[in-house]
Amino acid sequence: MKFAFYTLGCKVNLFETQALTQLAAERGHEIVEQGADAVIVNTCTVTSASDHKNIRAFHKLRRDHPDAVIAACGCFAQTEPEKVRATGEIDLVCGTQNRGQVLNLCEQAVEGKTASVSKCQNGFEYLPAGVPRGRTRALLKIEDGCDNYCAYCIIPYARGHVRSMPAAVVNREVARLTESGVREIVLTGIELSSYGRDLMSNVTLSTLMQDLLRRYPDVRFRLGSLDPRTADETFCEMLEPYGNLAKHFHLSLQSGCDSVLERMGRRYSTEEFFNNVSRLRKAFPECSITTDLIVGFPQESEQEFQETLTFLKRCFFASVHVFPYSKREGTRAASMDGQIAHTLKAERAAQAKEIANKLSVSYRQSFVGRTLNALPEHRTAGGLWAAHGDYGFPIYVKGQAIQKNHPVVIRVAGLHRDGLLAEKI
Repeated sequence: MKFAFYTLGCKVNLFETQALTQLAAERGHEIVEQGADAVIVNTCTVTSASDHKNIRAFHKLRRDHPDAVIAACGCFAQTEPEKVRATGEIDLVCGTQNRGQVLNLCEQAVEGKTASVSKCQNGFEYLPAGVPRGRTRALLKIEDGCDNYCAYCIIPYARGHVRSMPAAVVNREVARLTESGVREIVLTGIELSSYGRDLMSNVTLSTLMQDLLRRYPDVRFRLGSLDPRTADETFCEMLEPYGNLAKHFHLSLQSGCDSVLERMGRRYSTEEFFNNVSRLRKAFPECSITTDLIVGFPQESEQEFQETLTFLKRCFFASVHVFPYSKREGTRAASMDGQIAHTLKAERAAQAKEIANKLSVSYRQSFVGRTLNALPEHRTAGGLWAAHGDYGFPIYVKGQAIQKNHPVVIRVAGLHRDGLLAEKI
């Protein structure tokens, strides 16, 4: 059979699609972009805008693959299965658990057999980490689910309670990836900071990371999005000694105003956030700290918004992903009074993005003239090598005798796109 895959949403979805692609290949199926017998689309539902993107993707996939069996899995398929079916484009619906069964469903449907979804499992679903062709680093999902129930977020309803991959299985997957030549591994999850809470052991994200960094000194590990409270004194003390931890930490802020954070149901204050940012910078000098920001949350006043802009500058973020608040039915925030007009949300998003861009440029300029290490991945259309560095932004390298997946020493010449332009030394 010929399989095609399409992903919307976060790095967890990307990991799951890569895993399904690998499983399909191991079964002897051909992975294609056109002429597929079966198409699997991994959906997102983090905002109402995401739902519309899903539906547009369904229509496009049906146009591109008119005779294929099309299966939808992921968060939108989990929370809104009837809306998925109502599009008339999807043949099979499988949510966020028992993900591996979607291949069986597609095989059965292509063969003309009746396909049915089996009962969801309660534990962590093991999916093997896959490495996309031409890439030098791999994603590894070690946690699923979330128990935070923030006022704006539907994901706990889509993903269920926290479930963690046992530490022994994590080590087994890391060993398998390193043996296949992977030099960088990104650990990810829906609420990565909650790793280990459901396990019958004392393992935490910090203890797991300490063990991995010690066992695999030649592999760089990068952490996915973290709850800001994770970067406490213990976290910094435990991980500071290890040079193979990427100096990039993504702390999910959402608002730089305490009253807005309280309405959002976030469990930290701006002062707690800033204190942990300071700890990270002390333990990992010059580290890249990136974040997410929601503007136009219900009842957000102009003063509250200005507090957020001031806080962005105070934290000196290397990158800020700015999102206008998107009303998501089924969440507490959707029924709050004081919904902000679309035009005002757009204006605030533009202001926040302007500040975020200035902060990013300023942070990256601090590296010009510096000597850094980089891991080349692939050539760009312009002939430069796109490479991964320690600090969370891409590095574009020019020079001769550069090979994929072979670390190089580079000197930063200037800024380029969203990263740095450098020359191989």
